[in-house]
Amino acid sequence: MAECVVDAPPLTLEHMTEHLARGAKPAADFRVGAEHEKFVFRHKGLGPVPYEGPDGIHALLTGLMQFGWTGVYEGETLIALERNKASISLEPAGQFELSGAPLETVHGICAETRTHLDESKQVADALGIGFLGLGFTPVLRREDAPVMPKGRYGIMRAYMPKVGQLGLDMMLRTCTVQANLDFSSEADMARKFRVGLALQPIATALFANSPFVDGRPSGLLSSRANVWTDTDPDRTGMLDFVFAKDFTFGDYATYALDVPMYFVKRGGRYIDVAGRSFRQFMAGELAELPGERPTLKDWEDHLTTLFPEVRLKQYLEMRGADSGPANRICALPALWMGIYYDDAALEAAWDLCKAWSPADRNGLRRDVIGQGLKATVAGRTAQDVARDMVAIARSGLKARNRLNGGMVDETGYLAELEEIADSGITPAERLLDLYHGPWQGDVTRVFEDFAY
Repeated sequence: MAECVVDAPPLTLEHMTEHLARGAKPAADFRVGAEHEKFVFRHKGLGPVPYEGPDGIHALLTGLMQFGWTGVYEGETLIALERNKASISLEPAGQFELSGAPLETVHGICAETRTHLDESKQVADALGIGFLGLGFTPVLRREDAPVMPKGRYGIMRAYMPKVGQLGLDMMLRTCTVQANLDFSSEADMARKFRVGLALQPIATALFANSPFVDGRPSGLLSSRANVWTDTDPDRTGMLDFVFAKDFTFGDYATYALDVPMYFVKRGGRYIDVAGRSFRQFMAGELAELPGERPTLKDWEDHLTTLFPEVRLKQYLEMRGADSGPANRICALPALWMGIYYDDAALEAAWDLCKAWSPADRNGLRRDVIGQGLKATVAGRTAQDVARDMVAIARSGLKARNRLNGGMVDETGYLAELEEIADSGITPAERLLDLYHGPWQGDVTRVFEDFAY
């Protein structure tokens, strides 16, 4: 097999650390990649959409090929699409994900998102299916969720119940919006990582948009964020070690070495090694691959199976937000670009949270799930911190001064976040007001009022 590495030089911690460090680039080359997931549902009956069938996910993928997307296959199975450094992929229950190309501005992200939604809706309308942007599916029960035919998902589904109570819900019933951002050096990575982790719960509150589970209010504002508290403690959380003053790429690589693996991919096939560490793989101790040691591609694959609130690859992934409508898909990268890509803004954001203790940070992560912007941290409300955070992002975007064709800068993409922070009312609370008011307890109205 081409991927066999028995005779290759052994992979070392230094190699794996260097892989992360190679992500550093000059500030002039900074880009942002936006990702968002959405639920796919049938207009008739509002049920989930399986992979197979004339109106299934496969038909949706093939229909999009008319717009220049090309297929990505696992064996003979179509599992994704690619076009111009962007991809469309499938989460375990068919949640439909756009992973956007690395772009220079929020203007570009919004244009890319609009194009994707327009193309997807054109194909979906003909199939009688629609899309919904929430953090947690409002009606679908776990046992009724379809499962997409991707090899890694079978391994994960078998392993998840061994390490947490809500991992299958994470796989089958959640959707997120994410922003991926660059760093210029190890020191720049470390300070951005710290700011991103500390303030991620504030983003969770601002984007909280999943108050329903199994057709009724769950008692939480972000049911999506809640699943991450009981998915797998080995690969999730706030990573307190990142806040050490001398935190390095090597520290993250060392952490990742001992996070249990899910799989190794060989010859297009996923081999189940769930529960064993990458460190064991480096020592040639995997019974499934006797004597074999990992490649750098194995390391890249393993890094994608870590799920902290901020994840390091060759860029930093902001992972704390519920999915939502198109304007909030644009708002998330605007928020983090404004903070990360202006030195004064980044320093001001660190001033907001640098005195917080590990207990403060972890308590805030826990409390915003149910309390949203009413949660408190270090004597302040999350709403107060959110106001400051969004204002700092605005100042950073204003300083960037990236104008669109109409000579308008990127600050307008923060408008809804400014309204949420000023009011203290999360999107989830607005959904609950509708549920208890005009919807008269009928959660299915969300498909009518909030589908793309």
